[in-house]
Amino acid sequence: MMYFLYKWIHEYFGPNAQPPETLKALNVLQYITFRSMGAAITAFLLCLVFGDRVIRKLISLKVGQPIRTKEEVHKLSELHGGKRGTPTMGGVLLLGAVVVSTLIWGRPDMPVVWLALFTIVYLGAIGFIDDYLKVSKKKSDGLSGRLKLVAQFALAGLVTWFFLRNPATDVQARMIFVPFYKSPLVSLGGLAGACLVFLFYSGIIVGSSNAVNLTDGLDGLATGCTIIVASAYAVLAYCAGHEKISTYLEIPFYSFSGELTVLCMALVGAGLGFLWFNCHPAKVFMGDTGSLAIGGFLGVVAICCKQELLMLIVGGVFVIEAMSVILQVLSFKLTGKRIFAMSPIHHHFELKGWKENTVIVRFWIISIIFAFLGLATLKLR
Repeated sequence: MMYFLYKWIHEYFGPNAQPPETLKALNVLQYITFRSMGAAITAFLLCLVFGDRVIRKLISLKVGQPIRTKEEVHKLSELHGGKRGTPTMGGVLLLGAVVVSTLIWGRPDMPVVWLALFTIVYLGAIGFIDDYLKVSKKKSDGLSGRLKLVAQFALAGLVTWFFLRNPATDVQARMIFVPFYKSPLVSLGGLAGACLVFLFYSGIIVGSSNAVNLTDGLDGLATGCTIIVASAYAVLAYCAGHEKISTYLEIPFYSFSGELTVLCMALVGAGLGFLWFNCHPAKVFMGDTGSLAIGGFLGVVAICCKQELLMLIVGGVFVIEAMSVILQVLSFKLTGKRIFAMSPIHHHFELKGWKENTVIVRFWIISIIFAFLGLATLKLR
């Protein structure tokens, strides 16, 4: 909306006319950097202004977070017993702030913006249904894992079609770039290549969506890591969308990816605003409503700026959390023994005696280091 205000002023006064001095200041609206900061601040303020109202509404609707019983999680039930009844579905506040802020500061004429917004709303709706089933049944079981996977794979199919349908993006979409290498590792041509692109995109979107969901287990843990990863991808999206910077860094250039900087910074601002209420002791949880959508959005952003595999580094905490669950399940099925006291791994450290705040802050620190490492690879090519 703000970008079109800038365009309208210049069209109204004509290409060669000079608008009044008071309107010349609006020239800054053409710059992604300015609009990104505006989006972050707007999303932050939206969360602060509407946070208490949303929390009160969720409390009135009695959508308290179900806590697993002592029979299910043993000692962890004692540690988290005080969280029982804390409203969940707080992701509606976070995602709502991102969407509204993007509509104000983003460029609606860019199809990639609508792809990212669709991802947020679509996966947010899936998460909302999951959360609703949990609170209505008063159990920790919501939508079946199979239904969630079907919905996530459907999104991956849409993203694949979005890139492969356009000759301008088809060639690069079929290339897989690896950190530390300037040239693509492989180029996937033909129909078989399109199928492999779909599988590759599915791995990124499904993996990131579920990894963030698994990380969302302590007050502010997933929110803080989201802020860090989104900040890193704001930088990556801007670099990939700037021809001179991308040429200098020798990374793939996608002219439209720069606009995703606005969305990433909107998520950063919304994350900071949500953390105001989500920090320990949390007044609200984001629930699957927020975590599934955030993970899927970050995966789509990674695809749009051709830095998909870099997510393994930048989102290192999310990867570790997901891998801890996979390794725990495999170990128990194959040997009957568990590697960790409990998975995801943040619960392992809780059961080993770390205070909840200690686990959260240390994981944030690790996430910052991973983000620095990911950004450092831009010069190691």
